[in-house]
Amino acid sequence: MRRTTPEPAGSRAAGAAPVPKSGTPQRRVAQPTPLHPGAWWLWSLSLATAATRTTNPLLLTLLITVSAYVVATRRPDTPWSRSYGAFVKLALAVLLIRLLFATILGSPIPGTHTLLTLPEVGLPAWAQGIRLGGAVTAEALTFALYDGLKLATLLICVGAANALANPSRLLKSLPGALYEMGVAVVVALTFAPNLIADVQRLRAARRLRGRPDKGLRGLLQVGLPVLEGALERSVSLAAAMDARGYGRTAQVPAAVRRTTAALTLGGLLGVCAGTYGLLTAEGATYGIPVLLTGLAAALAGLRLGGRRSPRTRYRPDCWDVRAWLVVASGVAVAALLTLAAARDPAALHPGVVPLVAPTLPLWPAAAILLGLLPAFVAPDPKEPL
Repeated sequence: MRRTTPEPAGSRAAGAAPVPKSGTPQRRVAQPTPLHPGAWWLWSLSLATAATRTTNPLLLTLLITVSAYVVATRRPDTPWSRSYGAFVKLALAVLLIRLLFATILGSPIPGTHTLLTLPEVGLPAWAQGIRLGGAVTAEALTFALYDGLKLATLLICVGAANALANPSRLLKSLPGALYEMGVAVVVALTFAPNLIADVQRLRAARRLRGRPDKGLRGLLQVGLPVLEGALERSVSLAAAMDARGYGRTAQVPAAVRRTTAALTLGGLLGVCAGTYGLLTAEGATYGIPVLLTGLAAALAGLRLGGRRSPRTRYRPDCWDVRAWLVVASGVAVAALLTLAAARDPAALHPGVVPLVAPTLPLWPAAAILLGLLPAFVAPDPKEPL
């Protein structure tokens, strides 16, 4: 007769899965490889460049919608990703301020459709061309709305880059010549949320103790501990950075230093001259060649300047096919809207005198929709592999 050893009572329930042994290694869930932060910045700056080529409110609203959709689908759950809302609020504030200035200070745009008339304040003779109050026309407000919406779109596109790109990983990708400046910027961006958290914590503690947290007295009582904590963190960070060798420079020949300075300064001047040429009608012929030449010289100068800052990179970010697709989508939007602005300027710059309703041009709108490609090819940081 076959003998079986009974299991201890309560050791395993009926139908329950076998319990793994304590020494069995658990399988880790692999996280998707994040996209290169430089790709996000190039994509966002390309959308911002496209926004500078038009004042059509329908196209600008479409650009804002495209950037917002990509941020909503590919934004990681990190502290810096919450900055997109702050940029949107800043853009709305800029738009309202632009409309307010057009209402109070007037506008050089002539108009015949008067909406209201404000009391006008007389100004001295040396303030010719400036007025306070007077007639507010629909043409002036429409022109201010188009101008303010373009600037708001630029801010929202930059906010998309801040919400999508990891600042510390972007610092690792900077050239050696810009590394120290990048460290300063990242440290400043990192300490700003800590200051806000300290203020909120101290104000909550004072409210719990029944002490005032508003007014001049509350500001002094909260501001001094916050300043003390910021100084302590700064001293600790400086000591840690000095112990790890930050700020060390290598010895390079004098000829290399002079060549680096000449290439960098000449390249930046070329970039400024080429950008000015692109923004003016007279410099359209030489704008692109001068811009490309200056950009190449500046990059060569940065490459040579990196010899003064020897450092190693741990696990550098790779520029893969997805990064190329993301950048290509943004560049395509900027290039197609630049072409559309040259071929059909009336559609991309609707007139305000006489006042006409803006129309949505079809193929420039379809070109803007190419900016949605990162929402489908970039890895989703919320979903594990």
